[in-house]
Amino acid sequence: MFELVDALLCADGPVTSPVDLTLVAEHRRGHGAMYEARLVLAVDVSNWLRPDAPTSAERLFCHVYGRSGRSSDQFIPGWPYSFVAALESGRTSWCQLLDAVRLGPEDDVAEVTAAQLRRVVTDLIEMGRWHFGDRDILIIFDAGYDAPRMAYLLEGLPVEVLGRMRSDRVMRRPTPTLKECALAYPRGGRPPKHGKEFRFAKPETWGEPNAATTQVTDRYGTARAMAWGRIHPRLTTRSAWIGHTGELPIIEGTLIRLQVDRLPSGGDPLPLWLW
Repeated sequence: MFELVDALLCADGPVTSPVDLTLVAEHRRGHGAMYEARLVLAVDVSNWLRPDAPTSAERLFCHVYGRSGRSSDQFIPGWPYSFVAALESGRTSWCQLLDAVRLGPEDDVAEVTAAQLRRVVTDLIEMGRWHFGDRDILIIFDAGYDAPRMAYLLEGLPVEVLGRMRSDRVMRRPTPTLKECALAYPRGGRPPKHGKEFRFAKPETWGEPNAATTQVTDRYGTARAMAWGRIHPRLTTRSAWIGHTGELPIIEGTLIRLQVDRLPSGGDPLPLWLW
């Protein structure tokens, strides 16, 4: 309360929103403290298009939609930037940009983003925005990021990862126990490293969820959520893991499927998969 009053007295000009006070230097607790909510960060890539600048160094082809009245996607030369923003709680578009990094032609987006997030989270801890005993910082990714790999790269930080998954993904169930292996393979043999397949597009592979809930909303109608625990990808020494030394890790997490009746835009409400 004292910091809020100090910020109110030191603000330049009229205050139109209480959350704006958290941007004043005298309010040191951060915008999330205004509502006593957990700290939530969002990561995404935004492009600075430079189609008419052939001498600009390290331009990349940036994937964009709806440019020049076209409804299809295009690839335009430009500079992609990775942004980290702190989100406000509740239904609002208010956010605070914390960091920006330009991505180069030879950069691994996941590794650069992980290093960027480590620096941001470390700074937040050193500035007193997060303390031991607080809830882990929630970091939100879009489907352009591989959520399990980001969780692996951010290991050791007080964070939880939440990423959107493509609807055509195939993941694996938990590794069966020795008792389950003995019942499934009475003749013995090497225990499997992964459980059965979990195909997002095939409900017969889902099995019973560990948790399920239904909520009626004004904007989306009935929202139904199901969750399965300890779901993990089956990694191979290809693509992002080609240079990994040692045994490939098993990165387990909770898989969530969200389905709503309608969208405010009137579009087709496809299911949303989160990990």
